[in-house]
Amino acid sequence: MRLYQQLILFMLAASVLPLAAVGFSLLSEAESELTRRIVSEQGLIAETTAEALSGELMKTAEALGRSAGLIDWEHITTPAEFEGGLKLLYGQSYAVSAVLAVDAEGRPQGAPLYQAEGRNDHPAFEPTAALALAQAVPVRSLRKAERGQVFLGGVYAHQPSGQTAMAMAVKLADGENSSFALAEVVFSELESLLARRARPELGRIELVKVSAGSILLSTQAGRRLQALEPALASPLVAADGTAGRSFRVEPLALRVSTARVPQVPDFAVVVSLDEASVLAPVRAMRRTVLLFILGAFVVLLGVGALFTRRINRRLARVVSGAEAFSRGELHQRVQVDGDDELSDLASTFNAMGGELERARERMLRWNDELKARVDEATAELKTAQSQLLEAQKLAAVGQLGAGVAHEINNPLAGILGNTQLLMLERGEKDPDFETLRKIELSAKRCKDITQNLLRFSQQRARPELRPVDLGVVLRDALSLTENQIQAEGIQISMELASPPVRVRADPGHLSQVVLALVSNARTAMMKSEQRRLILRTGERDGRGFFEVEDTGKGIAPEHRSRVFEPFFTTKDVWSNVGLGLSVAWRVVSEAAGTIELRTEVGQGTCFTVWLPKA
Repeated sequence: MRLYQQLILFMLAASVLPLAAVGFSLLSEAESELTRRIVSEQGLIAETTAEALSGELMKTAEALGRSAGLIDWEHITTPAEFEGGLKLLYGQSYAVSAVLAVDAEGRPQGAPLYQAEGRNDHPAFEPTAALALAQAVPVRSLRKAERGQVFLGGVYAHQPSGQTAMAMAVKLADGENSSFALAEVVFSELESLLARRARPELGRIELVKVSAGSILLSTQAGRRLQALEPALASPLVAADGTAGRSFRVEPLALRVSTARVPQVPDFAVVVSLDEASVLAPVRAMRRTVLLFILGAFVVLLGVGALFTRRINRRLARVVSGAEAFSRGELHQRVQVDGDDELSDLASTFNAMGGELERARERMLRWNDELKARVDEATAELKTAQSQLLEAQKLAAVGQLGAGVAHEINNPLAGILGNTQLLMLERGEKDPDFETLRKIELSAKRCKDITQNLLRFSQQRARPELRPVDLGVVLRDALSLTENQIQAEGIQISMELASPPVRVRADPGHLSQVVLALVSNARTAMMKSEQRRLILRTGERDGRGFFEVEDTGKGIAPEHRSRVFEPFFTTKDVWSNVGLGLSVAWRVVSEAAGTIELRTEVGQGTCFTVWLPKA
């Protein structure tokens, strides 16, 4: 990292970043505090407005019920008296626009009582709306009510004003066949109440019918009797009781507080505010702080550039002198003026150059003497190395074979013995019998492998040669490593001759040959784009053969004559002792067979093992 870049990072860490962290932290706290205050005031407005709305509605309902209960409707005999009773109900509240009498089935009994021009402060009424008023309350379900009971009905648009109106039903007498009086109550007073309580900084206030998801009253023009946004309706339906709730509606970016209207649980007061408008001052302040930080950063960049430019010119001279020393030009000297650390550094470089120049002269003299002695020692070492190499190969193989026989054969005998005991206890139909048989075969094969290692270090008894099916040997050997090969993305192809080819060989040793060739083929294909392993059998000129062919990297011409030597390997990652092909050559030779090699660099390799037929 350049000095200028380090200086900028230091200035950022020392001044700009702390300033930005403190500024944005304070702004975040201010934003959180503003949000908490808005939520608190919204909740208070929602709860008090809900109580006030409930009081207005209940005052009208109680007045209707109290008046209806004072009149003995059962003993009214003339239409004039009945109309007088309805006028009494009509006059109980200025919010009532009309009163309509209906029987127990909800059928109107005469014309509605209203004032067309809305005199005496009552809202006007359209006679054509009488049917809508009669259908707004299902009085048939209320016939068991007592006299003077009041029921709230549906909410709809009042005609002709278009304001929100509600139907209220009051039972006129006891008995299931008694009549009802339906009063249309216009929400003009409730709308005025919302307007008086509205505060721009807290957002709009709305009276909502929760079950229908509709807006009954709103302080925002054009939202009366409109459908509530789905994102806002869902939290209202989930809430219950009259307690207030505050939440944020993510899709609409609204901060919302709600409260259910007491005694009218289907009504709720919703106070909602757009967060962007209320948090605009804080966000404007954040932009101002950000601009200030950017300005300070630009000033620091300019000052840092001027300072580092002067330092870089002097450092360039020191660097030039150091590069001259690295090229071996030790006679060069660094010229830096001034009286500071850089000038001291230049003096140190000059002193170092003089000392290095003298040391190089001494080293050249010593080098000539050492070269002569090294040449003599190298000649002696080469002679000794060639002798030791052959001895080390034989000694290593002998130690390896003896060690493997001692360390592996004893526990392997225990595994083989226990496996055979388990096989004696189970029949061939037992589900574990086949697994135990494979364990037995694998243990025997491990024992054969140790015998192959020992064959390099000492004379052993001849192998047990008998007729062997090459196809069976290939399949059994491949089953031990097939899953691993397929997991590496290698495609396996088996091309077995028919009828099966039978040769004279030791089956255990022959399986080891197959595994060695397959292992070499798998390693050769590790970096190949096309990975395909082909195993085939056949017979020709009185001999049987099997081939292991791969699409790997191939074998270079200079290595082909050495592939069967012990300890020789061409693997990219040396992971074995290099005995695989040597063991294979020894096994095939003991069975009076031969191994042939076909290979092409970059295309692949094919090993063909020839054995005498059985």
